[in-house]
Amino acid sequence: MTDLVIDVEKLNKSFGTKHVVKDFSLQVRRGEIYGFLGPNGSGKTTSIRMLCGLLRPDSGSGRCLGYDVIRETTAIKREVGYMTQRFSLWEDLTIRENLEFVARMYGMKQVAAVAGAALEKLGLTSRQHQLAGSLSGGWKQRMALASCILHEPKLLLLDEPTAGVDPQARRDFWEEIHALAARGISVLVSTHYMDEAERCHRLAYIAYGKLLTTGTPEEVLHLFRFATWAVGGTPERLSQLAATLRERPGVSHVTALGNTLHIAGEDEAALEAAIAAYRHEDGLSWRRAEATLEDVFIHLMADASDNFQ
Repeated sequence: MTDLVIDVEKLNKSFGTKHVVKDFSLQVRRGEIYGFLGPNGSGKTTSIRMLCGLLRPDSGSGRCLGYDVIRETTAIKREVGYMTQRFSLWEDLTIRENLEFVARMYGMKQVAAVAGAALEKLGLTSRQHQLAGSLSGGWKQRMALASCILHEPKLLLLDEPTAGVDPQARRDFWEEIHALAARGISVLVSTHYMDEAERCHRLAYIAYGKLLTTGTPEEVLHLFRFATWAVGGTPERLSQLAATLRERPGVSHVTALGNTLHIAGEDEAALEAAIAAYRHEDGLSWRRAEATLEDVFIHLMADASDNFQ
């Protein structure tokens, strides 16, 4: 296991009386893209900040990039690229000026050349003299990633990096992430998007400060054996049907997807009994469906307790 870049065990963090992260353990390997999923307020950002040395754990132990996460935080920061949820660069500077400033903060030599290489690598050269504040969300995201890799980090920590950007920008961003991973850079990325979760090599799901499960997307998908059905109809009828089915035994959850309901249950016979009365109703069209990562995560959330209540 010498290729582990993150290896932490039972990290805890509280703010006042709120136990935000509970016994958090995680292992991430070199060149691995590790998806970090969970609802808002689940402790994802706090966990990421403990890993990169920005927050000191109350208890627990472990190493990041070979350094102790409690005693060697300064060394960790030098070799990590951290992209925050919100755009944190200077909007009244151009893209190039931002990158050169960040390069100086890292004490790098040949600042102009380093910034130029990052501009070229992320496709920003043609916009290098544009003010950061005038950029769209997708270009700000690309610029933020460029600033994170200036110092050639061994680990990238990306905290919901694609929130608020369009689908094409998200796709382009993930192409860059996979290219970086292919060069041996490890990536821990938090996201709410299930299609992004499927792009990761491994996943961890955290809810209300507690790590619920880890594994490859395929392993997580098969944690539970869901029977699933999809039913189409008018919005009015589907709304009524969803309210009814959510109260029926055998139905784990019902999700509205456009003009379709996605209905899942762990017990196939019980689910069949729950929907039997509606299977031949005029105006409803039924078909078998496949379980998704979202089905698994919704099911996991049903048994998670909110530590802020």
